[in-house]
This record gives sequence, C-alpha cells and structure tokens, in this order.
Amino acid sequence: MDITLGQFIPGNSCIHRLDPRTKIWLMLAYILMVFLVKSMVLFVLPLVYVLLALKLGHIHLSYFFKAIKPIRVLLVFMFLLNLFVTPGETVLFSWRFIVVTREGLRQALFISLRLVLLMTGASLMTLTTSPIALTDGLERMLSPLKAIHFPAHELAMMMTIALRFIPTLMEEADKIKKAQLARGADFESGNLIARAKAMIPILIPLFVSAFRRADELAMAMESRCYHGGEGRTKLHQLRFTRGDLWAALVTAAFLLVIILVQALVPGLV
Repeated sequence: MDITLGQFIPGNSCIHRLDPRTKIWLMLAYILMVFLVKSMVLFVLPLVYVLLALKLGHIHLSYFFKAIKPIRVLLVFMFLLNLFVTPGETVLFSWRFIVVTREGLRQALFISLRLVLLMTGASLMTLTTSPIALTDGLERMLSPLKAIHFPAHELAMMMTIALRFIPTLMEEADKIKKAQLARGADFESGNLIARAKAMIPILIPLFVSAFRRADELAMAMESRCYHGGEGRTKLHQLRFTRGDLWAALVTAAFLLVIILVQALVPGLV
C-alpha cells in the first residue's frame, strides 16, 4: 500500500523513543520552517532535516516517495496553475494565450517543493508514533483547556482515529476499484462528467464500509465500558528525556540558520 500518512512502523530508534508531545511540537516547528523559506536554495535545509529524521528513525527512503504519491495529482495541478497564472516579466515560452515566465516557473517549483516537504514531514510523524501515543500526547497538550470544559481527550481521540483510518479506507477503496474493474467497469474513458459518474460504484460501497467500521468501532468501545477520558489512567506515563532536548535543539538550530541566512543574504533566490 502506498499511503504512508496514518501508518505506524514499530521500532526502537531514537525518533521512535521521543515523547509524542515533542514530536508534535517538532512537527509544528518543521511546518514553520518550510513556510519561512523564501528561497529555492534554502529548501535544502528542510530537505536535509527530514532526510536526517528518516535516517535516525530507521525509515527506508522509499517511504519518502510513497508519501508523495497520493498527492501527485494535486502536485501537477498546483504546478500547472502557478506556472500559467503567475505573472512575470521574463518570458520563457509563449504560444497563443499560453505564456510561461521565469517568475511563474519559480513559483510553480516553490509551491510544489513546499507541498512535498509538508506531506513527507506529516507522514514521518505518523510512521514513528503509535496512535495511542499520539492520542496521549495531544491530550496532554490540550489538557490546560479542560479548565474551560474543553473536550481535550475526545478531540485527541477523534483526530487519532481519523489519521489511523486513512490508510484503511484507501486500501478499501483500492479493493472496491479492482472488484469493479473485474466486473467490466471503465474509469478511464469519457469526459470529466462521465468519469465522475463512473466513480459512484466505488464511492457508495466505500461510504457503506466506512459507516460499518465506525459502528463496529463504537460498539467495541462501548463493550469495553469506554466513557471518555475522565478518570482514565495510563499504562505508559509520558516523560521528557535528554533525547527530546537534543531534538528540540537541532530543530531550533535549523530554524535559526534559515532565519539568519535570509536576513543576512536578502538577495538569495
């Protein structure tokens, strides 16, 4: 299966052993890092950061490319949209109403790289963090909001379940599509409207399967006397370690380098 977002690969690497709260904060810092980059050259720093995390987490490089595969259509769409819509002064190609400028090409590459890095970083967090740990981390981070009766545990549980079922639903959709193809269904021919109608035999069984899984999950939780997070205890208590400190320092160093380089070299492209 080529969906990495929501999957978890058990392991005992230094990345796996990090506190889930640390990983969430590092993920937020990584997103900030990607959005702070205003130069094509500086994109090498977030790329080195995520590749270093993959290496330390003992995650094969193939998962980097698997993380990109689900958004390939979106990548192509965003690339072409920015390529042809972004105005510019330096014309690289012109044919009738189609005009490609240097500024448009730069913007298209810029947005595409940003999407790739964001998707890879999000996949890396779920690949090295179990759903239970992620739920505990989110709940602990949101626990101060319980003072205003904010449902921290319930929100964390819903977000984690949603992430967990992304690969499951994608796998289910792939099975339904193959079954329909075996029955002679055609999803490729015809115009856009015809292709959209052809997707109905996939979407309806997928929705039915999703509702059935949700009902089974609710029954399983009720049979185990689940009544929310009030009074629940934890088998594994979350604790920050020296590894969390080192991870935070390395991330802060990457952020600082990006900020300083762009401040000291404003003409960097």
